[in-house]
Amino acid sequence: MKTTKTIITGIQPTNKITLGNYFGAIKPLISLQDKYEIYGFVANLHSITTTFDAKMLPDNIKNVVLTYLASGIDSSKVKLFIQSDISAHAELAHVLLCHTTIGELKRMTQFKDKSCKLSASNGTEFIPTGLLTYPVLMAADILLYDADYVATGSDQKQHIELARNIANRFNNKYGKTFTVPEPLIPEHGSRIMDLLDASNKMSKSNKNEKGTIFLLDDIEASVKKIMGAKTDSLNKVNYDVKTQPEVSNLITIYSCLAEKPIADIVKQYNGKNYGEFKKDLASILKTFLEGFQANYKKCLENYNEVEKTLNANAIEFNKIANKKLNEVYERIGFKYAK
Repeated sequence: MKTTKTIITGIQPTNKITLGNYFGAIKPLISLQDKYEIYGFVANLHSITTTFDAKMLPDNIKNVVLTYLASGIDSSKVKLFIQSDISAHAELAHVLLCHTTIGELKRMTQFKDKSCKLSASNGTEFIPTGLLTYPVLMAADILLYDADYVATGSDQKQHIELARNIANRFNNKYGKTFTVPEPLIPEHGSRIMDLLDASNKMSKSNKNEKGTIFLLDDIEASVKKIMGAKTDSLNKVNYDVKTQPEVSNLITIYSCLAEKPIADIVKQYNGKNYGEFKKDLASILKTFLEGFQANYKKCLENYNEVEKTLNANAIEFNKIANKKLNEVYERIGFKYAK
């Protein structure tokens, strides 16, 4: 029996890590690492579900690991690993695919949004199968470790719900096998929007990077992005996602960085203009990025020790994962043991 609740989270090693990634998947863990069993992994199997650069992947994987550590994650408390080091992720995903319908996968909002962009001018589709099956691999990532909670952004909530459905379906058919997970989504900061287009999420894949804050980018360039962020003609620092989405997004970023309630920020800037608000936000962001990048540099200098930890964790997680996989194989009639 588990005595401590388990939290799991993963970050894809595609492009550079954004401020939105930090708020959604890493920052919530920092205050919880003394209270929960936490697993943080590099989701590199997910990174090949769409177009990727094989030459960049090794550095991107390393970048995710260092980002966890530079953010304040203690590797003695949070177990970090690389997804592809644990073959059971892919093996369990296949079993779960056989307990999932195509209809369920096609209804996933992210699949519909991304797949509609993957068509040639003549209407020919070139949608990678991995994009469709991505949520089932994600379910395997979670269910393999009997995670109680999944730390993620609000955009992944539908995928967590699918993981819950798959777990319940499997448990009902074969007996209690998986823990049914709950999403752990921050009240604020779970979905940071693009600085130039508040209808789109701040993303690593956005073509126009002027709307995205990357953690390792030039700090002054990031400051300029804040100062150049889109607002509106009201010139009123007010939090209302429907009528002032751009300003509300900036207030959310301010709140997450300063760890200050949104209501207090609105009160602080009552009667003040956007220029003054942005200037202060840019200063707060600059301080954060300076600290993060200094930590990143220190972690990079000690990466040999980090690799030793990752190798040890790979051995430990293979044991944990294979135990669960064996249980699954027995349930479905394979009676297979490694």
